[in-house]
Amino acid sequence: MTFDAEAKMQFLFALRSKGVTDSAVLQAMERVDRGDYIQGYFTERAYEDMPLPIACGQTISQPSVVGTMTQALQVGPRDKVLEVGTGSGYQAAILSQLARRVYTVDRHRRLVRAARTVFEAQGINNITVFTADGSHGLPDQAPFDRILVTAAAEDPPGPLLAQLKIGGIMVVPVGQSDAVQRLIRVTRHEGGFDYEELRPVRFVPLVEGLGKD
Repeated sequence: MTFDAEAKMQFLFALRSKGVTDSAVLQAMERVDRGDYIQGYFTERAYEDMPLPIACGQTISQPSVVGTMTQALQVGPRDKVLEVGTGSGYQAAILSQLARRVYTVDRHRRLVRAARTVFEAQGINNITVFTADGSHGLPDQAPFDRILVTAAAEDPPGPLLAQLKIGGIMVVPVGQSDAVQRLIRVTRHEGGFDYEELRPVRFVPLVEGLGKD
């Protein structure tokens, strides 16, 4: 299955119907073929608006959620972005279309290797992928203009808040169980942080430490 003109039209219509209206985000999602980030049986469903399983017990988020999170992040062309939870690499690839530089981390070496392979095959050269405990961020590369977390924490992680620039934005799913999570946008100001609740979501939990693979 390929991301042909008809598939793209249906894909973009589904995004708009779920509230993804930012033209730059829609163009980025049109350019990045989700099918490149899905292997095996589920490739047939690459352009449906649904999450799909990937290796290491993780998922690739449904496109409308990817679009919503990307839109909420308000990425600019000069921004340096940190993504916590590389997964398939799909979200990082979309961010790479909008930002100057994307740093993405995942605790699973297998996922990092697979994502790096796809980025290289696609000629995407402004993404740097690390195997690391994402809950600690990347202190050596901080501060970041934007931080996107693709796993749910009980609260916005303190180390990530500390790595956000003044005026920076972080988008993170927050919740104590996979049944009740809210997507939160955090904006850092000189005097502290503002928190805005965006919508209900469902993500895998943010886990400390490295994976065993």
